[in-house]
Amino acid sequence: MRGDRGFPVRTRFAAGPVVALMAVSALFLCPHAVPAQAQDEAAPTQAPPLAAPTSVTLRDAPDDRGGAVDVSWTLSADDTDGRVTSYTVYRSTSPDTGFVMAGTVAKGIGRFGDGGLPDRTPLYYKVAATDGATESLSPVAGPVMASPQWFYRGRLIVMIASLLFIFAVVGFVRAAKAGKDLFIRRLAGLDHMDDAVGRATEMGKPILFITGLSTISDVATIAGINILGEVAKKTAEYNTRLIVPCADPIVMAVEQEVVKQAYAKVGRPDGYSEDDVFYLTRSQFAYVAGVNGIMVRQRPATILYMGMFYAESLVMAETGSAIGAIQIAGTDAVTQLPFFITTCDYTLIGEELYAASAYLSREPVLLGGLKGQDAAKAAIGLFVVLGAITATLTALGVMPVDFIARIFANS
Repeated sequence: MRGDRGFPVRTRFAAGPVVALMAVSALFLCPHAVPAQAQDEAAPTQAPPLAAPTSVTLRDAPDDRGGAVDVSWTLSADDTDGRVTSYTVYRSTSPDTGFVMAGTVAKGIGRFGDGGLPDRTPLYYKVAATDGATESLSPVAGPVMASPQWFYRGRLIVMIASLLFIFAVVGFVRAAKAGKDLFIRRLAGLDHMDDAVGRATEMGKPILFITGLSTISDVATIAGINILGEVAKKTAEYNTRLIVPCADPIVMAVEQEVVKQAYAKVGRPDGYSEDDVFYLTRSQFAYVAGVNGIMVRQRPATILYMGMFYAESLVMAETGSAIGAIQIAGTDAVTQLPFFITTCDYTLIGEELYAASAYLSREPVLLGGLKGQDAAKAAIGLFVVLGAITATLTALGVMPVDFIARIFANS
């Protein structure tokens, strides 16, 4: 059977499935048959390289004892978009090789402090920005050397205050040596020291001097020994016996030498008796028992307590009061002052003990030091008052900045 154009009808219908099969095979087996536009859309986009940090700057760390360098740089251009995860700092003693990791900092930070370094050794640095997989290095920077500084500028106010204090002391010492009468507030206990020594001389009784139980390293003990030297001069002049029981062997040796020199200065070296400056015991209440025994047996007319005292103060002072002696005490032990004030005739409170040696001797060096300390205290008090005023005005909004607080911010 033939169609209207002479082809067999069977052939025309069989050609359709064959053509469809060929088209499907070409679609799956020939990749080049995909349109060019579709290929471009399917290909992945390659990211540009990570931008490196720039402008790496090195300097020796300021105001330190050496061994430290500050490294700073301009952040990578990719820091803000989140590609950079951290920065790694590398260090070497050569600009070309041998770089080792000095440390890492998080993204957004452009500074690193490198410590524990040898002083005065040339060092080179480079900084890498990293995204966790790759690094992008900056150019090598350097050299830089770590070195110690002579002065910490944050404590400039301390240096200025120290210099002013030194100048004040030197100025007052020179004024005292030139014969200027420097005013010192009257201390009643010290004003009656001559009367107390004179009373013992008139009665023919000894003077008992006690510097307490502390060691020679205690400032109060040193102040008491200074006063002992002045009292020894007066007892040497009046030929009055001076008894000094000691609770520390080193203090005993110092006090023996001080009393001996005091007798020699007034021209009475033969009046000194080494047996009158002696070691008693180190035990606290055994010492108290020994001193109280001396008080009861020797019946001193004057008893002086100058130094550091503890719980034994009231026991000794009560015994001295019971025998009718004139008692003058001086200590910076706040807890013992009430007992001395209650039982003694006169009491030196706190720093009056330190001023006593200058008050009694009128030595220019001691007077200059005392007046220099007074000047420093006055200056400190003035700054405290000014600080309170400026802080109040700043809090009220009257002043924009508390300049007193700023001056002492780093001191």
